[in-house]
Amino acid sequence: MPAVASEQHPGAADFDALYNSRYGDVVAMVHALTGDLPEAQDLAQEAFCRAWQRWKVIAGYEDPLAWIRRVAANLATSRWRRLGAARRHLRRERSVDVPPLSPDHVALVTALRTLPAHQRRALVLHHVVDLPVAEVAHEMGVAVGTVKSWLHRGRAALATQLAEEVIGRD
Repeated sequence: MPAVASEQHPGAADFDALYNSRYGDVVAMVHALTGDLPEAQDLAQEAFCRAWQRWKVIAGYEDPLAWIRRVAANLATSRWRRLGAARRHLRRERSVDVPPLSPDHVALVTALRTLPAHQRRALVLHHVVDLPVAEVAHEMGVAVGTVKSWLHRGRAALATQLAEEVIGRD
């Protein structure tokens, strides 16, 4: 996204600074949610575009980046729903050949997919985005204890899934 001249739009320099410093973080978060880097880049870009369209309002928020991350996560969820419908359609129509991925990548994405969306999102925000538990709770609109519970359950489920994957390889 090209830099916007500050004289054309009030607050453009602030938006440019946020975009330049945090775009990679949003991409990393969405990549962890989707397992697809090009799609993650597109969804992060879309979230920032939506923020730019509403920047006069969003700039006044306590944490504009939280709004952008929420939009990106919502876009990722919508993407999963659309892809699920497309996969079901393709299964009915024909089989799909997918090139092989590394076993570690497949294991992690598979394990993440087994988790409920709220646990997966809490894990990504806490461990990939590196947000403290309190910020994850604020961003997800739930109590700190709820996030702690989701993180505990999500990590336990991932550990079980990944341990089974390792044992299965041996």
